[in-house]
Amino acid sequence: MSKIATMLHLQQQLNDATNGKEWEEGVTAQGKIIDWRRCIYLECAELIESYPWKHWKNISAPADTENIKIEVVDIWHFVMSEVLRLNKNSEIEEIAANIKSLENFCAIEKEIEEIGENHFEQIATIEDFIKSVFNEASWEDLVEKYIGILAQSGLNLDSLYNLYIGKNILNQFRQDYGYKDGTYKKIWNGVEDNVVMQEILNTNPDITPYELYDTLKEQYEALD
Repeated sequence: MSKIATMLHLQQQLNDATNGKEWEEGVTAQGKIIDWRRCIYLECAELIESYPWKHWKNISAPADTENIKIEVVDIWHFVMSEVLRLNKNSEIEEIAANIKSLENFCAIEKEIEEIGENHFEQIATIEDFIKSVFNEASWEDLVEKYIGILAQSGLNLDSLYNLYIGKNILNQFRQDYGYKDGTYKKIWNGVEDNVVMQEILNTNPDITPYELYDTLKEQYEALD
């Protein structure tokens, strides 16, 4: 199974478990409206906040490169969800094949390129993607614009896959430990759980999803 198909399957499973089996109809099992495009543009705003764009504050500060990667992966969760919703009658392997056939897909099959210094050009790419979100662009256009963001963010398909697997497991972990009812602790001894997850992956690049879950569980249950 391709990495794209694997991620789509995992996202389908996560959405089924979190929102109920009928989430493709735009509503959770509890009757709450789902708007994936709103999720996308709000995450894009958080991505832009990772750049030193404010002309009145820290104008020479570096971009938060690690958070850029996390935000880009978060956006991918919602892009895939919208793609799955719009292709709810299609097989996931077919959807994955269509994604891989997009004209610019080859851009993320290359070696990783470090995040460039032209932050405003990168922000313009993100804002062009946001315009597509608001203009109800096709799912193909959304994914192509997303690939443009991914390619400029120090990620490629392999690193996206690894971080997505990590974030997918973290999201499952959050749900299991009370994220929805508000009892989950997102800060672990002064560090956000996203960062903890990244550190585990960096230390153990060959860790399996199940081992990652168990490691998160061990560290979380040891919190004060």
